[in-house]
Amino acid sequence: MTPCKRAHGNYRDPPLRFPLNPTTVYRLILCVNTGKFLPQSFSFGGIFLFVSKNLKIYLCIYLYTYAVYKALFVENSSDPSMAAPPARARADYDYLIKLLLIGDSGVGKSCLLLRFSDGSFTTSFITTIGIDFKIRTIELDGKRIKLQIWDTAGQERFRTITTAYYRGAMGILLVYDVTDESSFNNIRNWIRNIEQHASDNVNKILVGNKADMDESKRAVPTSKGQALADEYGIKFFETSAKTNLNVEQVFFSIATDIKQRLADTDSKAEPSTIKINQADSSGASGQAAQKSACCG
Repeated sequence: MTPCKRAHGNYRDPPLRFPLNPTTVYRLILCVNTGKFLPQSFSFGGIFLFVSKNLKIYLCIYLYTYAVYKALFVENSSDPSMAAPPARARADYDYLIKLLLIGDSGVGKSCLLLRFSDGSFTTSFITTIGIDFKIRTIELDGKRIKLQIWDTAGQERFRTITTAYYRGAMGILLVYDVTDESSFNNIRNWIRNIEQHASDNVNKILVGNKADMDESKRAVPTSKGQALADEYGIKFFETSAKTNLNVEQVFFSIATDIKQRLADTDSKAEPSTIKINQADSSGASGQAAQKSACCG
C-alpha cells in the first residue's frame, strides 16, 4: 500500500488500495464519461495497464480534480449542493466567499486570477486543466473576507467537471474577450449553465477582458457589453489583467454584493425571532391580565 503523491510538492493523499478487476475499470470509466464523482471509499490503481494513453491522461486529470474538489471545495460533503455555508468561526477571517470564473478558453480567466491573487501577469498561454483555485483575504467594512476563487477550464471536454462547482459558488464572474466576438456571444450559453447548475441567489458579474488592446482589434464595443449586463440585471466591468485595469474593482464589487446579501439574510432572520418572542410575551401578559381580572 503506497501513498499517492500529487504533482506539486510532497503532499500525500490518504493511502489508496489497488484492486484490479473489470468492475473497477468500468465504474471509473463510467464516472469519467458521465461526470459523476467517485465515492469516498472508491479505490483505483493498476487499471492503467488496460487503458489507452489518452484515457490515462483524462483519468489523471479527473482524479486530481476530484481530490482537490473533495478536500477544499465540498469540505465535509461529497455533494456540491451540500457545500458548507460561509464560515465565521475561524480566527483568521469573518466570512468565506467562494467565487467562480467561467467563460470560453483563452479569454484570460487565469490571468485575471493571477493578477488579483499574486499581483503578477504572464504572456504565456497555458490552458487550465480541469480546475484551479487561489485564495486571497481582503477587508470590507472592518470585516476580513476570505475569497476562495476557482478558475475553470473553458474547453468543452472539461465541462462535466467544471459544472459540478457551480452549486457551491456564491458569486460567478462571466468573462469574455473584447477582441473575440464568439466568446461574447457564448456568454448566454454560460448563463444558461448557471441557471441549470448554480443556486438561484448566486451573484453574477459580467467582465470584458483584454480592454488594453488597440481599438482596431476590438470586436465587442463597451456599449454592447453594458447592454447585455443590463438585460440580465448584473454589473459590468471591462478589465485588463495585463495593465491591472479594474481587476481589483471587479473582485471587490462582487465580494461586497455577496457580503451585503449575507448580511441582509441574517437581518431578516433575526427580527422574525424577536417578533415571535414579542407575540408570546404579549400573549402571556394578556392571559395574566385576564386571570387577574377574573380572580379579582
